[in-house]
Amino acid sequence: MVNHDSQKGLDRRKFIKIGGMSTLALTLGSAGIPSDLFTGIAHAEAHDGSFLQFNPDGKFKIVQFNDTQDDEYIDRRTVQLMEKVLDTEKPDFVVLNGDNITGGCDTPLEMKQAINNIAQPMEQRGIKWAITYGNHDEDSTPNSGLNEEDMLNIYMTYKHNMNKPGIKGITGTGNMNMLIKNSKGTDGAFNLWLLDSGRYAPQTIAGQDFAGYPTWDWLRFDQVSWYYEASKKLEKQWGHKVPSLVFIHIPLWEHRFMWFGSVDGRTDAHHAKALKKHNIVGERNEDECPGPVNSGMFSAMLERGDVKGVFCGHDHVNTYMGNYYGILLGYAGSAGFGTYGLPGADRNRLRGARVFNLDENTKDVLVETHMVFAKDFGIDLTANDQSIPPAPIDENKKKEKTEKS
Repeated sequence: MVNHDSQKGLDRRKFIKIGGMSTLALTLGSAGIPSDLFTGIAHAEAHDGSFLQFNPDGKFKIVQFNDTQDDEYIDRRTVQLMEKVLDTEKPDFVVLNGDNITGGCDTPLEMKQAINNIAQPMEQRGIKWAITYGNHDEDSTPNSGLNEEDMLNIYMTYKHNMNKPGIKGITGTGNMNMLIKNSKGTDGAFNLWLLDSGRYAPQTIAGQDFAGYPTWDWLRFDQVSWYYEASKKLEKQWGHKVPSLVFIHIPLWEHRFMWFGSVDGRTDAHHAKALKKHNIVGERNEDECPGPVNSGMFSAMLERGDVKGVFCGHDHVNTYMGNYYGILLGYAGSAGFGTYGLPGADRNRLRGARVFNLDENTKDVLVETHMVFAKDFGIDLTANDQSIPPAPIDENKKKEKTEKS
């Protein structure tokens, strides 16, 4: 995760806007945006008829897209990749796992368009989906005026979106768990934890700054505590531990420990031992970038014994996965072509998505997970910019809006 990421493409964005806005001539009215969209309307209705359940054959498939990370002028190949993956894999559920959009959205309309770009691949196919937040999702907030809560209200207007307002009283936006019932609808077969891993560390704690330390955020104690207590409640409710996956944007420190099989060692020899010990597959092309504080989340998951895997994004050119003391730790790489990738001509080689196959008839339910890549679908990997104007927004296919209670 490189620090200059937030400054991605500012010049080309300004150029595109100057040349494109005159021809688009989009206004709130002409784009079909309701005038009350940004005036205190909440879209937090219960998802009537919308729930997750295993298919009659006992199978369930999840796709994770990470770091689509663009503004309203999205690189066309990001959308193409999403569509190809969805049409090939035919998932039952999709997670957009943070850094879904980035800086460059200067107005509420542009923010809405950026969100619409990444919502449409699922909406057009009737696939249920949800988002978590990353460190870049509020990059446009100073100009657009819309923060993560405002964005969540927009996401929740989509017919097939499964997000909820999130647990009150804990750090972050949109923290939630999502139960997947078995094929008969009689048992909690699997669970998804969608957590907001934050943006950046505070400037200081106890008068001390973070110079020399990582400056990203971390899961806070109240989030870890909520997971722990909610996990126990699920076990009590269903009479057994409910196997689960955790989706967070920023990796845990244990991701790095696993790669090297060591806390302090950072050599090829350390990794060679870890490769066999932890059954690691995939690539690591940049340092893991967790926050300066180890949240204790891994310890809590070990204690509970329900989490089968923790999957993140954030570090765009890491795609690896391994088994760290019984819990899979892994990345999904970057699905977004408009953000940083590998150096030079290889920039887009690892653009892709992660697929999870579940089977309720197996002990751990999670059968396997693997990466699929843009190159697998014949998508152009040229290291250039292929941004396109925002697509029209069809408000007729949105959920009906309800007043805040």
